[in-house]
Amino acid sequence: MTSPADVPATEVRFHHSAGFPRALAEAGCSLLVSTYQAGQLVAVGVAEDRLSFSFRRFDRAMGVAVGADRVAVGGKSQVWFLREYPEVAAGIPPAGRFDRCWLPRSSAVTGAISCHELAWGDDGLWVVNTAFSCLAQLDERHSFVPRWRPPFVSALAAQDRCHLNGLAMRDGRPAFVSLFAPSDEPGGWRANRNDTGTVLDIDTGETVTTGLAMPHSPRWHDDQLFVLNSGFGRLERVDLATGSRDVVATFPGYARGLAFHRGLAFVGLSRIRETNVFGGAPIAAYHDQLKCGVGVVDLATGTTVATLQFENGVEEIFDVQVVPGARCPTLGEDDDVWVLPPP
Repeated sequence: MTSPADVPATEVRFHHSAGFPRALAEAGCSLLVSTYQAGQLVAVGVAEDRLSFSFRRFDRAMGVAVGADRVAVGGKSQVWFLREYPEVAAGIPPAGRFDRCWLPRSSAVTGAISCHELAWGDDGLWVVNTAFSCLAQLDERHSFVPRWRPPFVSALAAQDRCHLNGLAMRDGRPAFVSLFAPSDEPGGWRANRNDTGTVLDIDTGETVTTGLAMPHSPRWHDDQLFVLNSGFGRLERVDLATGSRDVVATFPGYARGLAFHRGLAFVGLSRIRETNVFGGAPIAAYHDQLKCGVGVVDLATGTTVATLQFENGVEEIFDVQVVPGARCPTLGEDDDVWVLPPP
């Protein structure tokens, strides 16, 4: 984590549809959103019918995992652990505003593993180790302990061979992963990434669906598999029997970060950078129209019912996680961020 003295102050401006605070309130949840480029974890809730934001800086904040009383955040070379403090939430002024509070307490040093998504399972925390093309867990003596890698990856090496990036849990166990291309060459996914994206079944190692553009955030929800076809800005549902997909919703942004709650899908959207990674994405053709924020979709209809958009200060969303039962959470004070509505 970077201290406020180490970085310049950041001004964040935003706007949202009228239905966004209402969607959170009616669903009975709040959100934790990570911003890779801005290096922030953001708690988004509702107080007095208005959106509330709490920022906490973590260098290259990426995957977020929400547990019963703890949160894990993947960063540049560490996984950070935050614990919940109900007594602190109650004491932060104004009295009664915050109902949940998480504060950083410890971290595990992993080194530069390009930690992408995280997930709590029945046997602890799972880490998508993109640099080493594997799923891993943490312990006290090692940077990480490899637990699984795709069958086509022949060796454990920090070569980002297939850009393994997303993890879907089912019944407390890792079930599916997403990757950019089934490559065994160092950086091999970079050769062609607009139609080689794949979701694998972890138990069998077999392909569930392929032909995606830079997929992220596979999720198992309501006995169905969903994935973000990020390069097209789409949320898609996968037919496990055939591998075919149907489009649930399309968004004006690079889709990355997905969570579900009470019939709603919360999808992170990014304005993409013109780099060798994102520049060739199909959605890059519309780069001047892309938004950064969160879209809320009614799964029954595929309709986007609410939106949150960051105007400046935040360009990329990495992960979105729901906190059920939380109305207005806080991450404590972070004096280097000012959140302002648009002028």
